[in-house]
Amino acid sequence: MDFPLLLRSILLPLCLLFSVIQSRPYTSSQKIQLPGDSLALSVADFGATGDGIHYDTSAIQSAINACNHHYTSSSSICRVKFPLGTYLTAKLHLRSGVLLDVTENAVLLGGPRIEDYPAETSSEWYVVVANNATDVGITGGGAIDGQGSKFVVRFDERKNVMVSWNQTGACLGDECRPRLVGFVDSTNVQIWNITLRDPAYWCLHIVRCDNTSVHDVSILGDFNTPNNDGIDIEDSNNTFITRCHIDTGDDAICPKTYLAPLYNLTVTDCWIRTKSSAIKLGSASWFEFKSLVFDNITIFESHRGLGMQIRDGGNVNGITFSNMNISTRYYDPSWWGRAEPIYITTCPRDSSSKEGSISNLLFVNITIVSENGVFLSGSPNGLLTDIKFKNMNITLRRWSNYTSGLVDYRPGCQGLMNHSATAGIIMEHVNGFSVENVDLKWSDDNLNAWNVPLEFRPSTVNNVSFVGFSSGLLHEIV
Repeated sequence: MDFPLLLRSILLPLCLLFSVIQSRPYTSSQKIQLPGDSLALSVADFGATGDGIHYDTSAIQSAINACNHHYTSSSSICRVKFPLGTYLTAKLHLRSGVLLDVTENAVLLGGPRIEDYPAETSSEWYVVVANNATDVGITGGGAIDGQGSKFVVRFDERKNVMVSWNQTGACLGDECRPRLVGFVDSTNVQIWNITLRDPAYWCLHIVRCDNTSVHDVSILGDFNTPNNDGIDIEDSNNTFITRCHIDTGDDAICPKTYLAPLYNLTVTDCWIRTKSSAIKLGSASWFEFKSLVFDNITIFESHRGLGMQIRDGGNVNGITFSNMNISTRYYDPSWWGRAEPIYITTCPRDSSSKEGSISNLLFVNITIVSENGVFLSGSPNGLLTDIKFKNMNITLRRWSNYTSGLVDYRPGCQGLMNHSATAGIIMEHVNGFSVENVDLKWSDDNLNAWNVPLEFRPSTVNNVSFVGFSSGLLHEIV
């Protein structure tokens, strides 16, 4: 299913602004197929009012449980349908064989109270969660809304100040809020044709799952709210994400490894805007990332484009980024990032952390317009090896009013560091970097700000190859 016409009318001009030849040799078309559905149950028949005022939790959960009973007896999918209305709910448990069908003009509304999320730890706080489920999903054309605005203590255009439920003892720090949707230890998961909006914390969380498909999903978070990640993929394998629109404050697509490796993730045909990283591996990175493909993605005015924060000793190998249009800009420095279109780092989180390695990265057919340059930063025992840039256009141009001249290692490491001039590509602790057909240009709005096309940290960069590399002043047609 294609994006709605309104969304297409927004995206088309943006794509034209950052046009690039879109050869597609690196993508996969894998999809997850759920068993055919044979029964549909309406939450209204179980007593749900859909008035947005009274809690419908009991009625909805009863419908889910009835559907799950049908699945266990027939092995066919059962749909829980939400007709027109707004359904206020506390935490819901999605079961095997159940497809939540939130129909167009229906909204599933997460409750804003602590008592809506009974659990011993905050890792169990979700509006909707499936644990140890098989053949499970969400669809329908409607919306799931986390009422994130009700968790804002103070609205701030730079960064909102959020409530933290750490007084419960379920968590520590300032990130104690419920996630929106989670699938945990589940198999054959499909999420499509749904809007996930205004999460108080992470939006879609995929944890230790196998065979997951996410397509034609809109994720809309408050652009000023921290920690409202779009899609977090944790310790999961065989995940396919396509045709998604993600507009949120924090990281948009974020693979992580806490307890196990992450293999075979493919992301294609998405549009992203964020005040953090559009695509970021880490920073949780205790285990391996391998065989990841990101193709045909537009990243629009984000704080970082393609990022890797390997902080905990895990290794990264065999990642492809292809056919992309990236624009990155400065935002308030309270957000991690300094407009880097590509940001690859391996410095350890702290003195007790191991250094991970990153190898075999391919960046091909990529157009970049950015307020800052590329940052490739390995560490003494965590080298970046075999990095390849091919068929890339990089244009450096200023358009925001934020201060430049900074390099951002956060989280951990050296933090936010002063840097006199903006380089096109900064490299340190790299062994094997090849460039083929790369054009680097910088605008003439402030030549003193970026007069260094390439910057190497002495004695840390080896085995570098440049074929068809050019750099110089951008001559724009007036």
